[in-house]
Amino acid sequence: MSTQNLSLPSDQDISGRNLGQEELDLLKEVITSGVLNSTKGTKVSRFEKEYAAFYGSKYCVASSSGTAAIHAAIAAINPDPLSEIITSPITDMGAIAPILYQACIPVFADVDPLSYNVTARTIQKRITPRTRAIIVTHLFGNPCDMADILSLAKERNIPVIEDCAQAFLAEYRGRRVGTLGHIGVFSMQQGKHMTTGEGGISITEDAQYARRMKLFVNKAWGYGDPNPDHYFVALNSRLTELQGAVALAQLKKLPWVVSQRQKMAACLDGLLTGIEGIQLPKPPKDSTHVYWKYCLDVDKGTASFDVAQLAAQLKEHGIASAPRYIQKPAFRCKLFRERVMFGKSPRPLDETEAGAVFLKDESWWKEEYPGSYQALSRVLVLPWNEFYTEAHVQFIAEKIRRSIEHLSASPSLAHGQKLR
Repeated sequence: MSTQNLSLPSDQDISGRNLGQEELDLLKEVITSGVLNSTKGTKVSRFEKEYAAFYGSKYCVASSSGTAAIHAAIAAINPDPLSEIITSPITDMGAIAPILYQACIPVFADVDPLSYNVTARTIQKRITPRTRAIIVTHLFGNPCDMADILSLAKERNIPVIEDCAQAFLAEYRGRRVGTLGHIGVFSMQQGKHMTTGEGGISITEDAQYARRMKLFVNKAWGYGDPNPDHYFVALNSRLTELQGAVALAQLKKLPWVVSQRQKMAACLDGLLTGIEGIQLPKPPKDSTHVYWKYCLDVDKGTASFDVAQLAAQLKEHGIASAPRYIQKPAFRCKLFRERVMFGKSPRPLDETEAGAVFLKDESWWKEEYPGSYQALSRVLVLPWNEFYTEAHVQFIAEKIRRSIEHLSASPSLAHGQKLR
């Protein structure tokens, strides 16, 4: 097959999404029943049971989004206002905003510049007597190096929430991420390994955490209790029966989805190995990467071009990569720089020393978070999904090599001129 003008499947439409008759059959059952609300239906509760069994966990709670799942996990830990929760600065804001909504302070740990993940060393630097939880994000499907993180957390008696939104079925030393800490959280947003458009999943072995998460996504109303009440302040973050139906079908396909992504990633590894200035994704020892996206580290000092220049050249070939992933670390977003919280008040960020750091200038952040700035300056995120074939991978590798050759050979190209 010629790779000259090959179109890549996209996870933003059916070309790159494993959706079909299985989902339609279950959706028909929901529509025919007329019961779309999960408090009365059966699909969401069935999905929770099947997902828990699939992961070997005692409890599973489904929710309306990955953000809602993170929020439920934090609510389960039940931190007092102005508690500190350590998290990553390279993540979606949906994983950070719930900390603020619980009146707590996000405290950012730096990342390893090559894995893009927080480490025990960077977390330890940010622990204070106010630290109430640690959120680790297995970014792009690559597991954090968890052994030392878990040892540190156990020593300090701090619960660990694993953000596995991009890491379905990733393994760390023979165990699936999401089962290593106290609570594992997943997202079923459009582009994730399994999707219901939007949706979240939380798993745990702890009955009390499970109870609070279940209550939290149901306005803290005790469905099924002998004398139910609204036990604490909480939101309605339920998954609908329509989403539950799709989730059930998607769960059956998940092992194949992950396997295909890994198979094609191994193929691309082989085609890109040895390119000067380019480092390929690498999981920790005895761990598996599940490739939500495939990322390249571009060392401009060695390669003589940067990620933006390579991305611009790839765009000319129809490959829409994402240089930097996010344009700035989360702590430099406007809501933190200007402390845009609720109404005209900067609270809770104006009430603790940890909140006050957001007023520091850019030079302070660059000195304190060198790994985050290096990571974002060098990461190139390639699109990826389960419908890539060897032809697609060969196409990507060919265009990367051609782009690099042109950029390396011509200083003018490396300064932004387009390929002819």
